[in-house]
Amino acid sequence: MVVDILTLAPGYFASPLQEGMIGRGIRQGAIRVRIFQLREFSTDRHRTVDDRPFGGGAGMILKPEPIARALNFLRQVPPGPPQVVLLTPRGRPLDQALVKKLSGKRRLILICGRYEGVDERIAAHYCHDQISIGDYVLSGGEPAALVVLDAVVRLQPQVLGCPESKDEESYEDGLLEYPHYTRPRIFEGHPVPEVLLTGDHERVRHWRRRQALSRTWEIRPGLIREEGLTPDDLQLIREIKKR
Repeated sequence: MVVDILTLAPGYFASPLQEGMIGRGIRQGAIRVRIFQLREFSTDRHRTVDDRPFGGGAGMILKPEPIARALNFLRQVPPGPPQVVLLTPRGRPLDQALVKKLSGKRRLILICGRYEGVDERIAAHYCHDQISIGDYVLSGGEPAALVVLDAVVRLQPQVLGCPESKDEESYEDGLLEYPHYTRPRIFEGHPVPEVLLTGDHERVRHWRRRQALSRTWEIRPGLIREEGLTPDDLQLIREIKKR
């Protein structure tokens, strides 16, 4: 997989591309990341990429010409046609289902917004998707690009140290993940739940499922969809609601 990032702050990515899951994916050859400075696609001597908004208002807007020029250039660079994504607070929320779709693409181009935003004609005519990582405003799209990159990289084959772990994580089955414990058995007077020490796999499975359902109901009830639950799950939900 190839991910091209169009940004005004290339140095922002220097360390993250060497560390953690992203660094592992790059070293293993599961993903290739290329960083492009947007100012390189400006044609004036000041390398201008922004201008005042029509209609007035505070702040500056990223001009369409440099971005369009960059995208037209990148489309000619192998491999194949890219999926172009604009990172913006106005985009659709990033969730695990969307991450899975993106991870299956051969190539992505991530456009990092800046200032008050990007000229709407880029979003409307050059981008396949617009994505937000949350209901808040950042100084630029670079942190969002790293979030998307990290989420996508870890779904590439062979990147995770334990491939099975991704199947039990939060959001994989529409629920938040159950709590985890490791040694010591008692930490500052707080013991590990006894059921996890029994060796009874069915009891452990039932406890974990109940914890996942309970945590999701308390924190993110909107994630629960009854059509995806088993009769046992529905019974657990009824018990949780009575507490």
